[in-house]
Amino acid sequence: MDKTELAKLQDYFRRLFNNNTIKVVARPKKTDSAEVMIGDEFVGILSLDDEDGDRSYAFNMSILDVDLEG
Repeated sequence: MDKTELAKLQDYFRRLFNNNTIKVVARPKKTDSAEVMIGDEFVGILSLDDEDGDRSYAFNMSILDVDLEG
């Protein structure tokens, strides 16, 4: 994913969740995924699926049981 694509995805996430602190940032040495952050907190991985000429994305967010306490 290049910078333009990351910016479009970041815009999408910000509109979808109505949160301007969301950032989509490149991962070191990876071109098929990006990190999704809220502020400085990592919240998930955005993966690119480019099979069969159809470009799509999958967002994976893990929620730990300790995250629910609070």
